[in-house]
Amino acid sequence: MQNTQDATKIRNIAIIAHVDHGKTTLVDGLLKQSQTFRDNQAEMSQDLIMDSGDQEKERGITITAKVTAVQHGDYRVNIIDTPGHADFSGEVERTLNLADGCILIVDAQEGPMPQTKFVLGKALAYELKPIVIINKIDKSASRIKEVEDELADLFLELAVHEDQLHYPVYYAIGRAGKAWDAIPADAENAEGDLEVIFDAITKHVPAPTVELNKPFQMLVTALSHDTFKGKYAIGRITRGGVKPGDQVALCKKDGTITKTKIDNVFMSHGVSKFEVAGGIAGDIVQLTGVSDAQIGETIADANEPEALPIIEVEAPTLRIYLGPNTSPFKGKEGEFNTSRQISERLQKELETNVGLRVEDDGIGFTVSGRGELHLGVLIETMRREGYEFEVGRPQVVTTVKDGVTMEPIEEVIIEVPAEHVGTVQMELGQRRATLKEQFASPKGVTKLVYEMPTRALLGMRNILLTNTKGTIVMNSLVVGSEKEGTALQQLRPGVLIAFETGVTTPYALQNAEARGTTFIGPTESVYAGQIIGLNTRSEDMEINVCKTKQLTNMRSSSSDGVVQLTPPTIFSLEQCLDFIENDEVLECTPKSLRLRKKELDAKKRKK
Repeated sequence: MQNTQDATKIRNIAIIAHVDHGKTTLVDGLLKQSQTFRDNQAEMSQDLIMDSGDQEKERGITITAKVTAVQHGDYRVNIIDTPGHADFSGEVERTLNLADGCILIVDAQEGPMPQTKFVLGKALAYELKPIVIINKIDKSASRIKEVEDELADLFLELAVHEDQLHYPVYYAIGRAGKAWDAIPADAENAEGDLEVIFDAITKHVPAPTVELNKPFQMLVTALSHDTFKGKYAIGRITRGGVKPGDQVALCKKDGTITKTKIDNVFMSHGVSKFEVAGGIAGDIVQLTGVSDAQIGETIADANEPEALPIIEVEAPTLRIYLGPNTSPFKGKEGEFNTSRQISERLQKELETNVGLRVEDDGIGFTVSGRGELHLGVLIETMRREGYEFEVGRPQVVTTVKDGVTMEPIEEVIIEVPAEHVGTVQMELGQRRATLKEQFASPKGVTKLVYEMPTRALLGMRNILLTNTKGTIVMNSLVVGSEKEGTALQQLRPGVLIAFETGVTTPYALQNAEARGTTFIGPTESVYAGQIIGLNTRSEDMEINVCKTKQLTNMRSSSSDGVVQLTPPTIFSLEQCLDFIENDEVLECTPKSLRLRKKELDAKKRKK
């Protein structure tokens, strides 16, 4: 990898798309076909190379934006792989200012989706030069011409100026590493590689506009950390140059300036980084020695410390209570469970998670984020690190404008087989959603577009997945705010609550099964006030699940035969957050997720 000192040979490009349209797969292809790895390196046989986090691999989505770089001839191409999920749009917003152009990837069957609109709108506002790739053209249901028309409408709606309406379009099968500048007759068997995409980047994306002779200045857009060099401040040099040993000033968010020295300058190459003698304006570099740097702060020349504008990230839409565990099982499964330990962990998260907000709330904290998935990923990360805590029901973040309380409104796009349309319409009708449009596709799938308050969305995904036998595809995006409406009635039945602390028995669970759906199996430890199932009726019901059969001379332990129990329903973390009501909390430990009532004492609950 060469460290170019010629800014005209640098290309900075962001890859943007809706979730699952093939961004990370395309980056894999670009990395492999640019001889970034040796033929015998493990990455050559890997998929989703850039999704390095455990949860990214498990969930199959990109959560944090990654910067990588490849060499193509004389050109150094910096590639920013961004998340496609609306919940991680803070990651998109903070990294788009690294780029001069963007590759917009759209699925040849699905076409532009809500997040496509969001990320493209942001990219065009930053005046990035767009290149469009219609991916997955080998799908049997692909509709390339219609998708091109939909894209033209989208660009017409979002373009900031006329130049952005002229964009090149390419056609690709990302997982096969093939792309073309015209639709091939037989895409499945046509020869091809990604050379046409490399050429498009060097031809259509402008070189960074730079001021090489001005004092050094760089906005910190990402941080990384290792035990060898400590903290790396990652950003794009906006002017001047930097080399190891340079004296610099860190312009903090509060207006203070601290002097420090650059230890090393690194650049990316594939999934690794390499040390360089220096970087120039237009380069994306990783600097060590600036250990106090935070995202959004400026590192500048020590003699002329000018701060760049701080990155503005859209406000959170959901908040949850997160505090120390107060259950009878506290401290049995987690390593860190005090309010101070939780506070330190949340402060550390704020350094890199730009879409998050944390406020003190008594012994606990109010944590605000961009959606259930955004908050769910944080909760799951903390669980895996050994933290034990409890979280409350997600609440919508409201704002007050001219004395009127405003709540966020989302556009919800649902695709569902025709036979389940009635089910979806009934559920959304109960939640006071407004149907904007409805149309059927040739494949027997109906597309429904709704507008509804964010709070009405809470808990809806689980119900719809169950009622449509898992066939629904649902996407949503915050599109504005309106005056807060009246409260929704509780749409969920009551719950079954453990009557006493103990160990569950098959005999007692048989009785619970007759009352509803159980969430726990036999020989599990439970405590009084823990939710152990869903009632078939609307009210809550206490039930003894630790009762054992009374044995007498007439009734031996084996006389009734073996108890046959239905396997319990096990919820994922997001399903638990969807499930709980205002008087309930979720106990999270590294080993367990337990639903429980806030007030464990039955007499106090009744009052």
